[in-house]
Amino acid sequence: AGHALAAEAESLFETLTRIEGVVSDLRAGRMGSLSIGYFGSAGTTWLPPVVAALRTEFPDLRIDLRITEYGLGNQSPPDIDLFVEHARTDHDGRRDVRRLIADPYLAVVLADDPLAGKDEVPLAELAGCRWVDNDVKNGACREVLLKACAEAGFSPEFAVETHDYRTAISFVATGIGITVLPRLGIAELPAGLVRVPVVAPTPVRHVSVAVRPAVAHHPAARRVIELLEQSAARQGAGSDTSD
Repeated sequence: AGHALAAEAESLFETLTRIEGVVSDLRAGRMGSLSIGYFGSAGTTWLPPVVAALRTEFPDLRIDLRITEYGLGNQSPPDIDLFVEHARTDHDGRRDVRRLIADPYLAVVLADDPLAGKDEVPLAELAGCRWVDNDVKNGACREVLLKACAEAGFSPEFAVETHDYRTAISFVATGIGITVLPRLGIAELPAGLVRVPVVAPTPVRHVSVAVRPAVAHHPAARRVIELLEQSAARQGAGSDTSD
């Protein structure tokens, strides 16, 4: 009974929060609001053009952005959630979930590393390398990588702990080790670094978007999905990932 009451209270609190948001919008003369959840590399690569388009096409729309890859805490779920699928993903059947892209992992190495001249590298060949970590311990993207390494018969030796891709790439540039990360997480590499596709197996993370039914037909929400699908299509078309 206690669990049922807590669940109902949480649902009621979420509803009241949304009502307060609507009242605030009306008082401010806005035409509504849209909350978008995202993870780090999507925020860097995909979301800025989305936000720019929304601000131009829906100038009275209030846009709320939040990072959701480490959980929601006490916050209610966003209207649109851009996320990496993993074992703990739970949108409880109340969301329209669409897969956007399968995002393969690449190794980032020094340009004078013997690996740099290869068209692709079997994951097992990286077992003897020193690695630069690039995600939190229980991160969904890290789990994908570690599972693939286990399939290849080894566990990476992490020489450096970092929690984001940009920092990891900066450490690779010092020569301390390599890093392996999703293609979407690699924008422009600094001079002296190259990316090499990883195979046998290729770690792949799946990026999806979940939409709250109540906003699914909102023109701004439809526009967000359209822009995300376009970005994913362009990313998928860029299949030549070697430098």
